[in-house]
Amino acid sequence: MKAAGYDGAIIPTSDFKFDPKDRNLILAHLGFSFFALFIGALAGLFQGLQRTGFIQLPTAIGYYQLLTIHGVALALIFTTFFIIGFLYSGMAKTLDGKLHSGARRLAWWGYSLMVVGTILGLIMILTNDATVLYTFYAPMQASPWFYIGLALVVIGSWLSGFSIFSSYRRWRREHRGEVSPLFAYMSVATMILWLIATLGVATEVVFLLIPWSFGWTGRINVELSRTLFWYFGHPLVYFWLLPAYIYWYVNMPRIIKGKLFSDSLPRLTFILFILYSIPVGFHHQLMEPGIQPFWKFLQVSLTMIVVVPSLMTVFALFATFELAGRSQGATGKFGWFRKLPWKDVRFLAPFVAMVFFIPAGAGGIVNASYQMNQVVHNTLWVTGHFHMTLATSVILTFFAISYWLIPTLTNRTLTRRANNLGIFQTAIWSIGMLFMSVSMHTRGFLVNLDARPTLPTGIIRSSSLGCPSDRSWGLAAYFYL
Repeated sequence: MKAAGYDGAIIPTSDFKFDPKDRNLILAHLGFSFFALFIGALAGLFQGLQRTGFIQLPTAIGYYQLLTIHGVALALIFTTFFIIGFLYSGMAKTLDGKLHSGARRLAWWGYSLMVVGTILGLIMILTNDATVLYTFYAPMQASPWFYIGLALVVIGSWLSGFSIFSSYRRWRREHRGEVSPLFAYMSVATMILWLIATLGVATEVVFLLIPWSFGWTGRINVELSRTLFWYFGHPLVYFWLLPAYIYWYVNMPRIIKGKLFSDSLPRLTFILFILYSIPVGFHHQLMEPGIQPFWKFLQVSLTMIVVVPSLMTVFALFATFELAGRSQGATGKFGWFRKLPWKDVRFLAPFVAMVFFIPAGAGGIVNASYQMNQVVHNTLWVTGHFHMTLATSVILTFFAISYWLIPTLTNRTLTRRANNLGIFQTAIWSIGMLFMSVSMHTRGFLVNLDARPTLPTGIIRSSSLGCPSDRSWGLAAYFYL
């Protein structure tokens, strides 16, 4: 065992090297994901600065056009490519050291379809033929080629899932009676959740949006299309979150010189996420009149149950942290806290992500509450919640994964200088997201209060779209880029 971390962190090293064919596959996914991150972040920067009055965009570029690029490139493309690449790395490492040729071939087919679909979709957005936001809500209509591009992305991701299932099945067949590696088990669970969730959006795109956009059908059932989207839209959040959980459960204990508190608890957690996250999309439609109140109330109740596996994760991880600290001689109630490797970005970044996830989860409870949702619905509160969960809790963990995984794939080491730059990047990103998300939460909440005539005149009023008239979140865009 060698000291591969910083501030007391010891990461076990081995002679394992990825098969060159697996390495190329994984790096292709990670590379394309960071290309999408750059495009989406650049669009978000210009969008925020234009909205808050710092710059004026050329007339050929629309605000909502940038917003669509920002949402599609980051929420859909970056996350999907990165997650699949990360899952491939763990499958190759834990299942006999490499992917078998059939799984690898299927993975490349999936990657190719996703790339073609992404490029097709982005072209339609850039030509202003698909300025419909990342939710592509009807009755807003895009070019049919935009929807076809998204369909190709979904089909490609299905092939990637089948590749992961094939690798896992082959390992189980060759290791009968053995407990499967935790990483592989959770990867399979993640892709099961993804496949079930994408059935809704695939149905919407193929049977409703594409025929409608081609003009084959004269009208579209708006309520049905939105319901099918949110059947996908809420489990999508857990598709983003579960790979972060994988890193928290599998990699972080190694960094802190500890051992996971329980192997069976994370397996149960992932099963619960599959069961609880699928049938809860209606809580995104609480303000829509076409859904009966009974179904809204039922799905609000089901949504609250999703808190259970999250609390199980909190318990397991902090128990792991405490046991690791006490094994290193920590005393007192919180002495173990000082033993954690705060100077190792591979620990610091995901720990900061965990801290942000606490208020993000609390805001999610507000969003999903039957009555409180009426106060914040369609305001910047929701946008702030979105950025605190995905753009902070999830993405900071993805950065930590990159600091761990990319040096391993390229046979390099994370130097102290690179580690310190990572810590600086974590701090800048966190500060920017804190300013932006808190400002969005505050202004979103005040939108309804601003409508009251009894408010003091000193309160800054927001626009009719719920966007802040102050410039705080526009400035924060500089930090977060």
